[in-house]
Amino acid sequence: MPTLSSLVSPPLLAPGSRVALVAPAGPINGDRDVEMASRQARALGWEPVVAAHARAHHGYFAGSDAERLADLNAAIADAAIDGIWCLRGGYGVMRILDGIDYAGLERRPRPVIGYSDITALHAAIHARCGLVAFHGPMARTPLTEFGRESLVRAVIDGVDPCGTAPAARVLGGGRARGRLVGGNLALVAALCGTPYAFDIDGAILVLEDVNEAVYRIDRMMQQLLLAGALDRCAGLVLGSFTNMPDGGTDCGRTIDDVFSEIVDRLGVPCIINAPVGHVDDQWTFPLGRLATLDADARTLTVETLT
Repeated sequence: MPTLSSLVSPPLLAPGSRVALVAPAGPINGDRDVEMASRQARALGWEPVVAAHARAHHGYFAGSDAERLADLNAAIADAAIDGIWCLRGGYGVMRILDGIDYAGLERRPRPVIGYSDITALHAAIHARCGLVAFHGPMARTPLTEFGRESLVRAVIDGVDPCGTAPAARVLGGGRARGRLVGGNLALVAALCGTPYAFDIDGAILVLEDVNEAVYRIDRMMQQLLLAGALDRCAGLVLGSFTNMPDGGTDCGRTIDDVFSEIVDRLGVPCIINAPVGHVDDQWTFPLGRLATLDADARTLTVETLT
C-alpha cells in the first residue's frame, strides 16, 4: 500500500488538455451521453477524446470485458491523453481490474475522475500505483454550479475542493486527520480481502450508495467490521444514500441507527449527508490526500494538492 511519502499526485488539467471519455462499467445512452460529456469537457477547456467502445452495449456492460479494458488501457498508453473521465458507473470495473496497465499509469500519471462503480478503479490504481484519484461527477451527467466549482478546484486549480457541509448531521463529534479513502460502500465492501482493497488504517473513510435498503447497508458495514478493516479508521464522512427501497426505514430502524452504532463502537468523528454520492451537488475529493474532518463544524478540509 502507498504511504503518504510515496503518494503521487497527477498533473493538473489545463486549457487544451486532452481528456479520454471512457465507459469501463455500465452502458451509456449512446450519442446523447457522448455529446453531453463532450460539451462538458469543452466547457472546462478540455479536448474530449471518445473511447472506441464508449457507445458499445453488451448486456449490462458498456461492451465486453475485453472492449472496456482495451479502451481504458488505450487511454493509459496514449501519451497525448492528459486525463481520464468516466462516463458512468453501473457495474463492471471489478471484472477488468487484473488487466489494467498499472505500469503505464505509473510511468505517466493522469487524473482519473468518476464515482459509484468507478470506486473499484480508484482503489486499484491507489493500491497498485500509489496515485491520487478523484471521486467526482461522471462526464455524462450535467454539472451543477456547485459540482463544477468543486471539480475545477480539485483537478484544475489544485486547491481544497471540499469545505462546509451545512446539511450534514453529526453522528459523532470531534476532529480527525487522515488520508481520504473510500467511495461507494458496495464496492468498498466487495473489494475487502482483495489486493485492491483500500487501506483504511488511520484514514478518513468516505462512503455513499444508491438503491440499497437499510439492512443491506448494515450488512456491508458488518462485513467491514468483521474483517477488521475499520479497526483503526480515523473518521467517517457519510454522503447521501439515495433511492433507498425502504424509504430509509426498515421496521423502525433507520440508516442513522446503523451508522450511529458503528460510530459508537469505533469512537470516531462522523457526519452524514455530506455532498457526496448519487446527488447533483457533490464534492470532488482526491483519494489518498490528507484531510481534516471537523465533525462539530461539519467541515472537511483537504490539504494542498500540489
